[in-house]
Amino acid sequence: MAMSEDPEEPKIYLLPNLMTAGNLLCGFLAILTIFKGMQVDDLVAARGFYETAMLYIFGSCLFDLLDGRLARMGGQESPFGQEFDSLADMVSFGLAPAMLVSRAVLVDLELPESFDPSGRREVGLTWAIAFIYLLCGGIRLARFNCLARIGGAAHGDFRGIPIPMAAGFIASLTFIMMSFAESGRSLGWLSYVLAAMILGISVLMVSNVRYPSFKKIDLKTSVNVWTLLGAAFVLGLLVKFTVYAPTLIFVIYLILPLLGQKKKKLEIKKP
Repeated sequence: MAMSEDPEEPKIYLLPNLMTAGNLLCGFLAILTIFKGMQVDDLVAARGFYETAMLYIFGSCLFDLLDGRLARMGGQESPFGQEFDSLADMVSFGLAPAMLVSRAVLVDLELPESFDPSGRREVGLTWAIAFIYLLCGGIRLARFNCLARIGGAAHGDFRGIPIPMAAGFIASLTFIMMSFAESGRSLGWLSYVLAAMILGISVLMVSNVRYPSFKKIDLKTSVNVWTLLGAAFVLGLLVKFTVYAPTLIFVIYLILPLLGQKKKKLEIKKP
C-alpha cells in the first residue's frame, strides 16, 4: 500500500523504502565509525573501528538486496524508490568506501621524495584516488537511473560494475591491509599496484562492460551439478581463507567479463 494517495505525490511504498532507509542507516553508521578510526594514527589500533565499519557496509548490502527484491516481488517499483535507493547507495557504497580507501587501503602509499621534499605522509594522493572512486560511483548511479528512465537498463546484467560490488572489493582490500599491518609488513611498491586497482575499478564502474546482476536468483532457482559444486567451492574458500579469498573472488568477478568482451571483439574482427 502506498503511503500517499495524492496523485501529485510520488508513490512511496512502505517495505521497499524501509529497507532502503536501513541501507542509509548502515552507511551513516559506517561513516561515523570510520571517522573514529581516522582519529587513530596506527592502523592496527584502528582495526576495531574499520572492522565494525565493514560490517555496517555489509549490512547495507543486505538491505540493498532486500529493497529491490521486495519491490519486484510486490510490483512496487517506483521512481521515488529508485532515486531514494541511489542516494542511499551513494552514502553506503560511495562515501564510506572512499574514506576506507584514503585512510586504510592506501595507507602505505607515499610519493617518492623527489615529488614530496617535505617528507610528509599526507601528500593528498590517497585523497585524490578516493575522490575519483567517489566521483565514478556517483556517475555510475546517475547513469543507471537515466538508462532506467529511457528503458535502456537491462534486467539481466549491469552496464559497468555495480557500486555495491565495488564497495565489497574495497572492504576486502581493507581487510588485507589490516592483516598486513598487524603482522608488521608493508606493501612497498605494491601499494602503487593497489592504487592502480582502485583507479581501475573506478573506471570500470562507468564503463560499458556487462556484469551479471544475479537479480533472478532466488529459492526457486535450479542449477546443474557443476554450478552447485562451484558455489560450494567458493563458500569453502571463504571459510578457509578468510583474509584473501574475498578479494580473489571479487577479482575473478571483475576480470571474467573483460575477457569475454575481448573475445567477442576478436570474433567480430575475423573475416
